[in-house]
Amino acid sequence: MEIQIKQLIAAVKQIAEEKNLPEDVVHEAVEQALAAAYRKDFGEREQNVVVQLNSNTGDMTAITSYDVVEDDAVENDAQQLTVEQAQKFKKGAKLGDVVTEEAHPTTFGRVAAQTAKQVILQRLREAEREIVLTEYEDKIGTVIVGTVQRVEPRVVRVDLGKATGILPASEQIQGEYYGVGSRIKVFLKDVERGNRGPQLVLSRANEEFIEYLFRQEVPEMESGAVEIKGIARQAGMRTKIAVASTAPGVDPVGTFVGGHGTRVQAVMNEIGDQEKIDIVTFAEDSETYIKNALSPTEVIRVEINEKAKHARVIVDQSQLSIAIGKAGQNVRLASKLTGYELDIESGTPKTETPVEEVAPAPDPVVEETAPVEEVVVAPVVVEKPAEAKKSTKPKRRDDIEAGLLGAIEEQGE
Repeated sequence: MEIQIKQLIAAVKQIAEEKNLPEDVVHEAVEQALAAAYRKDFGEREQNVVVQLNSNTGDMTAITSYDVVEDDAVENDAQQLTVEQAQKFKKGAKLGDVVTEEAHPTTFGRVAAQTAKQVILQRLREAEREIVLTEYEDKIGTVIVGTVQRVEPRVVRVDLGKATGILPASEQIQGEYYGVGSRIKVFLKDVERGNRGPQLVLSRANEEFIEYLFRQEVPEMESGAVEIKGIARQAGMRTKIAVASTAPGVDPVGTFVGGHGTRVQAVMNEIGDQEKIDIVTFAEDSETYIKNALSPTEVIRVEINEKAKHARVIVDQSQLSIAIGKAGQNVRLASKLTGYELDIESGTPKTETPVEEVAPAPDPVVEETAPVEEVVVAPVVVEKPAEAKKSTKPKRRDDIEAGLLGAIEEQGE
């Protein structure tokens, strides 16, 4: 069976053009395929064969190389020759030389031809994977648009044009529906090398996806007037975003919300209305930042342990459920946003009781007992007659009457 080199090259070039592969990659793939075919028909599997191919004329040269070793050192006949054997190919060959043998085959058997075909296809696939890998590695951390190709139980496959990406269940928005053929925006999280080629890992559930969407809606981010300081997200449920302004007079929260909420609504349209977005003001002061992060909770005070990165947040009893949120959602996202472990406590019994009961208590006691003492003083006057009785000790009736009259006169005065 004769291989038409020119036709082979033309066919491979056509495949390469369809896959946008460089011409030198195609040429190398054909040479490797022909080398494999040559080993199959004319040599041995372990031979060092290199094929030089003229793409224009179709001429092919197969070059086999051997190492020259001592007679008793030959371990592999396919790669080594003795000095005597080597001199048949090259006069004056000596130990340590590398001699070559050239051949110009024009025909190959059916098996060899099939081997060449398999090698070519394999090399082209590898080249295509490498190009895709290189191209998409530069796009890691960006959002690209794809088409839902197939929906599987644990993964959604998305056609990105030159490659297919996977959207794992952990990177999907909870409760979101993916219809085959629908176009979606996805965040390129990573490109992994695998035996089956590059694996493009996509996401719609990470924080970076939210930041990208806001960047498209808030032009002030590009100018640097406002910026996102942090994002905490539970995809499909709730997202908290801390924003700040670098320009005086610019309201960061209002800038991100937009007039009549148009900007934040545009983001919610992409991720789904079921996911709520809280936009809060970033603060360098940790206490203020924690209070803002727990919005819409009204916080009484915050006690911070900087060393342990722990904060005790005191709220009114009526605000306790709001601060914690559904299934602990609000406090969990606020903790992630601020970087502090937050404990929410009701402050009504602990903060007000010591102040109102301990401090005022002594005053009423003193003021109420004082008047009682004044009232009791009156009988002290009555004790004077007792003194009179004690000092006089009358035995006669006249003396007693005189004493009584004196006491009455003093009371009258």
